[in-house]
Amino acid sequence: MPIGRMAVIATAAIAICGAAYIYRGEIAQQLGMGTTAKAAEQAQASPAAQAQPQGRRGRANPAGAVPVVITTVSKKPMPIVVDAVGTVQSIASVQIKPRMDSQIMKVNVEEGAFVKEGDILFELDGRTLRAQLAQIEAQIRKDQTQVEQAKRDLQRYEELFAKNAGTQVQRDNAGTALKTAEAQLEADQASKASVQTLLSYTEIRAPVSGRIGSIANKAGAVVRIGDNTATSTLATINQIDPIYVSFAIPQVILPDLRAAMANGPVKVTAIVDDQKKRSGVMAFIENNVDPNTGTVTAKARIDNTNELLWPGQFVKVEITLGVEADAMSVPAAAVQLGPQGPFLYVVKDGVAELRNVVVKRTQNGESVIGKGIEGGESVVTDGQLRLVNGANVSIKPGASDPATAAAPPRG
Repeated sequence: MPIGRMAVIATAAIAICGAAYIYRGEIAQQLGMGTTAKAAEQAQASPAAQAQPQGRRGRANPAGAVPVVITTVSKKPMPIVVDAVGTVQSIASVQIKPRMDSQIMKVNVEEGAFVKEGDILFELDGRTLRAQLAQIEAQIRKDQTQVEQAKRDLQRYEELFAKNAGTQVQRDNAGTALKTAEAQLEADQASKASVQTLLSYTEIRAPVSGRIGSIANKAGAVVRIGDNTATSTLATINQIDPIYVSFAIPQVILPDLRAAMANGPVKVTAIVDDQKKRSGVMAFIENNVDPNTGTVTAKARIDNTNELLWPGQFVKVEITLGVEADAMSVPAAAVQLGPQGPFLYVVKDGVAELRNVVVKRTQNGESVIGKGIEGGESVVTDGQLRLVNGANVSIKPGASDPATAAAPPRG
């Protein structure tokens, strides 16, 4: 091939390659510019970029500090309280029943009224018994007269016998007559006491002070002591003040409770709600543990002058076994539950440290820590869900620690 023709072909090839290179470069530049513009647009639209200040937008740090609320652990006196659920019970619940067959003449009390011990509740028909009593009293007066006559006769026969004017038989007969008259008098006096006792049954009195329930029988109804129907009980009186609160405690607490009772009265508080509470003392511990539940039944005796507590009512019970002088207490919200048990986060130099702890008890929104933290350390009370061991934290104000609420947040 002539040299001139080869030069023309080479020049054409170079021109074609150069054009292709320029075209490919323009396409790449256009594609690159499009990608960059799209990425910038997405970055500006992201919530993280919008949350950043204007000068830091587009440079969000995923590993930034986690905002948390902290509080300082301090030692303070904390009561040792055991919680339970109790039932209010009357110390005395007495069913009023008749002790004789008779008719109700009068009802002196209204249903639901408060009665005092000794008050007459019902009056039964006692006319027959009063007539018998009058008859026996008359017989007693006759017996007394006969006794006096027998004494005078015996005295005369003894004087005659002393003067040898009477016989010993006469004197002995006079002594026997006196003893017979005295025995008859004693028998009639016993009969009088028996009738008086029956007559007292016609006045049914309140055996204890308390609230009376429904009255099944009204005036005019006939009552019988052998009646086993529902109406055989005239009424029921429940002693209201003082009153019992019965509850069950776990058997593991029994030694501590008995030790506290040995040192003095143990305070028990019955709680109806936050504003309605009544306090008393431990009165009774059952003499055996229920093998089915592993609990022990106990009762507290509580003053109930305002009748806040009512028989059969369910209440919350707090048993105060004592006071722990230097208890390390933290808000209950600070304690979390993990695979290895309770834990919390301690903040040191802006870094969160996971600590496994031993919780003695939790009461009134506070947890008493037995092991795992020291007084003066700062623990996280809010924001734990975003924390891991070793995470950086920033302190934000919160209700858990008023001191930190006044400080500006860091980070």
